[in-house]
Amino acid sequence: MIRTLRDIERRVLPHGWADLARQLLLFAAAYYAYQIVRGAADGKAAVAAWNATNIIGLEQSLNLFIEPSVQAWAASTGWVADVTAWLYINSHFVVTVGGLAFIYLFRNDSFYFVRNMFMIAMVIALVGYAAYPTAPPRLMPEWGFTDTVATFTGVKAESNSTVSALVNLYAAVPSMHVCFALMIGWPLARLVRPRALKAFWFLYPFVVMFVVVATGNHWIFDAVLGASAAGVSALLSQQLLARWRPQAWSFGSDRAEATA
Repeated sequence: MIRTLRDIERRVLPHGWADLARQLLLFAAAYYAYQIVRGAADGKAAVAAWNATNIIGLEQSLNLFIEPSVQAWAASTGWVADVTAWLYINSHFVVTVGGLAFIYLFRNDSFYFVRNMFMIAMVIALVGYAAYPTAPPRLMPEWGFTDTVATFTGVKAESNSTVSALVNLYAAVPSMHVCFALMIGWPLARLVRPRALKAFWFLYPFVVMFVVVATGNHWIFDAVLGASAAGVSALLSQQLLARWRPQAWSFGSDRAEATA
């Protein structure tokens, strides 16, 4: 029995409990650094609104200002607004953490590449949030937007001290919902075997892109920059970090003896 448990432990945790603890601490540190940047945007409501207005102008010039129409359609159906609000609340944390846990436990040789992508992307996001605080559509009712997540939950982040302490109201650029969805969805599309799951994970980022727009939490511009952040993070992870430590940090390579 003891030997069986040890065999399972070696398969699930090929680098041991210490490595698992190290990854958890690393993500926890990155997460809290990510949240601390919220303070840099406090008191910048006017700047954030001005930046959002500039994004609207840019999208209008490119005939891409479709956010009001998308949200109006979702609201007119009722159920689409509720489903997208629920997905917005749950996808970013639950799906991301669940996906990372699956990769770590069952596709461990690919985990460290994905982890590195997340670390790089979060640094990019911190720079974006500090340099370009931007109001999301839901904070601009003068353009016809509503906060469908607040309607669904009955809680507004800006009026709830507990929620507000964990949310940057002006962290719209880039959209990390879209960025995280790409960095977890497309690796999983390559790692899972059933074709139905491959299709699901491939399409998942597109669903999230629709969700963030339909709920009034991001502009199309934000979603594009979120996807770009994911692409840059993947490129840097592959061209720099994976080449630096190919046995430890490349995607899907055979490295049973490597540690992160």
